[in-house]
Amino acid sequence: MKGTDPKVLLGELEKGMDVTDGMFLFFKQCLREDIPKLGRSQSGAVLIAGIIDNYYTGLETIFLRISQFFENSLSKDRWHTDLLQRMRISIKDERIKVINDETFLYLDEIRRFRHFNRHYFNFDYDWDRIDFLTKKMHQVHPLLIKDINIFIKFLHDLMSQD
Repeated sequence: MKGTDPKVLLGELEKGMDVTDGMFLFFKQCLREDIPKLGRSQSGAVLIAGIIDNYYTGLETIFLRISQFFENSLSKDRWHTDLLQRMRISIKDERIKVINDETFLYLDEIRRFRHFNRHYFNFDYDWDRIDFLTKKMHQVHPLLIKDINIFIKFLHDLMSQD
């Protein structure tokens, strides 16, 4: 274990997941309350795209903290992709995997969208793509909560060994 204090990582992980869960609840609220008012307009698409972008960014921050704590070696040019890949593998004698393969597949779709959203910014969103990502968000969030809770238990077990 390369990090200094697993309690700090645990605190960052729990706080980050609180923020992520709050972002998901806000996402659902916007779909329920704001999108019916805005319709399938560009304003509605920008709203949903921004929330999806922020949701993934929050998760990526959590994953980066875990990576820094346990291994801290990501390529400079593909670190976003590498980071997500690392979260689905166990590292012998270091840590269990953070997410399972199904969670990875959903998050990878969201990561690719976030990359597109940030690097090819325009207001011409495709509502079919927004609908697809909305479905992926609903599928991934419960899986992510389950995976992170397993990882939190692993951290607690790790701290009890010290």
